[in-house]
Amino acid sequence: MNPPTVAEALPTVVMFAVGNESRGDDALGPRLARAVEQAAPAGVRVVGDFQLQIEHALDIDGADLVLFVDAAQRQDAALRFVEIAPVDGRAAFSHALAPAAVLGVYRQLRGTPPPAFVLGVAGENFELGAPLSGAAQAAETAAQAFLARLLGTPQVTAWRSLCG
Repeated sequence: MNPPTVAEALPTVVMFAVGNESRGDDALGPRLARAVEQAAPAGVRVVGDFQLQIEHALDIDGADLVLFVDAAQRQDAALRFVEIAPVDGRAAFSHALAPAAVLGVYRQLRGTPPPAFVLGVAGENFELGAPLSGAAQAAETAAQAFLARLLGTPQVTAWRSLCG
């Protein structure tokens, strides 16, 4: 029997990157998704979209860890990293869901979801047609380094130690 390859030994991470590049700092999610895809870390699958939908629950299949990355308004620190749990619920006037609600849909369809985390990246200006703000550019740089650390150590205990 052959030993597992590096790709087989690594946990699978599904990273959801959410945002709209036409809305100033909301572009942080798609920009970070491209950076991760270019680095091509083994075992990482990136799913990008304008907003989270019910269907995204199916993208979690086969994952050992789930990471949601999105720009955040009114966030004091450049980065906020927290673990989340599934919740039941849906949006009242849109198909858009919060990350915890996507996990709730997964739980309804498939059972207990894998451990999941949210990385909020601070943004200031979300106006249509606005450029990326200086604060968002600085937060993006910090987020790239943080993501490299996370994805370089795809272990739930390591990720939990970084929550705060």
